[in-house]
Amino acid sequence: MGILACVGVVLPFPFYYWLWTYPQTWVDMCGRGRDPSKVMARVSHLLKLVQFISLFSVSSLSWPPPLYFWPLFLFGQFLNFRVYQLLGESGTYYGVRFGKNVPWVTEFPFGVINDPQYVGSILSLLACLSWVPFLYILLWVLGYVFMILIESKEDVATRCKPLV
Repeated sequence: MGILACVGVVLPFPFYYWLWTYPQTWVDMCGRGRDPSKVMARVSHLLKLVQFISLFSVSSLSWPPPLYFWPLFLFGQFLNFRVYQLLGESGTYYGVRFGKNVPWVTEFPFGVINDPQYVGSILSLLACLSWVPFLYILLWVLGYVFMILIESKEDVATRCKPLV
């Protein structure tokens, strides 16, 4: 189960890399009348489910969790929900890369925390260290670090032209 769990944990990151790097191919695949951000969100939710199942398959759950679990997990999830609240689906799921006009946001946590959604996800993962072997948490965190690096170097010229 170890190799399958590792694959399941890292599975979404090549997908995200492809969409970020070659957004026009995704928009073309989605076709006219289909919102590429909405389709990406659906695929991403499926991939997130695979990640959770992968982690669960190698976890040893116990109760109560260690004291560090609650602040890390709750603040991490707060950041994730806040980012989604401020950016919406299009802002969260690469709308700007797909040619959408996504307004710039400066409200907290933006402007205070770099990459708040990834930071929130990483904090939530670290909260689970007492249940999940370190290797799986590390792989997932490295996937987020990889995407932070990829997304920090956006070339505006590679944004796609939306289908009309």
